Amino acid sequence: MNKEELLKEYKNVYGEDAKDVFFSPGRINVIGEHTDYNGGHVFPAAISLGVYGVYGPREDNKVRLYSGNVDGDIVEFDLDDSSVEKDDRFWTNYFKGMLTYLKERADGDKINHGFNLYIKATLPSGSGLSSSAAIEMLMGIILKDEFNLDVDRVTLAKLGQKTENEFVGLNSGIMDQFACIMGKKDNAIFLDTNTMEYEYKPLKLGEYEIIIMSTNKEHTLADSAYNDRVRECHDALTKLQTKLNIKALGELDEESFDEYSYLINDETEIRRARHAVFENQRTLHATKAMEDADLEKLGRLINASHVSLHYDYEVTGKELDTLAEAAWKQDGVLGARMIGGGFGGSAIAIVKKDKAEEFKKNVGKIYRNKIGYDASFYDAEIVDGTKRI
Repeated sequence: MNKEELLKEYKNVYGEDAKDVFFSPGRINVIGEHTDYNGGHVFPAAISLGVYGVYGPREDNKVRLYSGNVDGDIVEFDLDDSSVEKDDRFWTNYFKGMLTYLKERADGDKINHGFNLYIKATLPSGSGLSSSAAIEMLMGIILKDEFNLDVDRVTLAKLGQKTENEFVGLNSGIMDQFACIMGKKDNAIFLDTNTMEYEYKPLKLGEYEIIIMSTNKEHTLADSAYNDRVRECHDALTKLQTKLNIKALGELDEESFDEYSYLINDETEIRRARHAVFENQRTLHATKAMEDADLEKLGRLINASHVSLHYDYEVTGKELDTLAEAAWKQDGVLGARMIGGGFGGSAIAIVKKDKAEEFKKNVGKIYRNKIGYDASFYDAEIVDGTKRI
């Protein structure tokens, strides 16, 4: 979307000119799924699909939000209103949570007037590409810039996670917010969620590209088994801690987990924890493989990630399995797996550029025949994090 078009749409809604336009990207995760709340490593990147925000200041204390993607009215609330919204206004909680927590900070009194905000997403809702985190980081950067707040990007990512955990009620990790706000063009972020140490690594895929495959089945994580997985991993960790001095499952390697898994002694919890431990190790091996230009090994590790998410973590479902399994059979594919929370959403595939169109056609046909409706395919451009444009 271009800036002029967005400014025009804002004026159509609010009847006045806007001040600034911002963009917040969604994210993909090359590998490292459901490891972020288990103190493991992740390897995400910001993508060119995201959420735009057009801002205009007000002289009163009203905050007015309008989504160009939702058929509805302007949502209005007071600047100091920190109540959680329900039903068709639920989407506004991602904005309200960030506003609430930034106002609680030492310089939060700088947020001393209301504003209008027009939001337009190119990121499909419920696609597993982190539309909620993109919104949270959009609000964070808008408030930081427009009210001159003394807050850094990593802190904004943490406040986004707090919004997700405490305001919305989803016990997610830090990866999505971190990827959206810390993204760097043509790079993925190798992040240790246990220590918050990170480094940028160029996504060097040579003659290959990443294709996003959307199931077009929405996943509402807060209403799904996501929080159950968090609890099961926590329960397994608590049992391991009776003999091991660890703070997170991400501190274990395959061998140490194998030796101490008898402490867990519960089939479901062993499988959940095994995924967290092994997926973290796969992420370490995958980033090394990419640095060594061993793309075939990277692809095999990505495939192994999906298998683990299917059998040990049980978060894939027939739609995501159909996409991944169809992708594995196509010519010119290095690897494919589900990304995000699961139970719908999206998958990624690393595909030879000259085979991309044939890939989309073939996988799309298999999916439609098996699932009964179409999947959508997007080429992922890797971009910078949330910013004013």
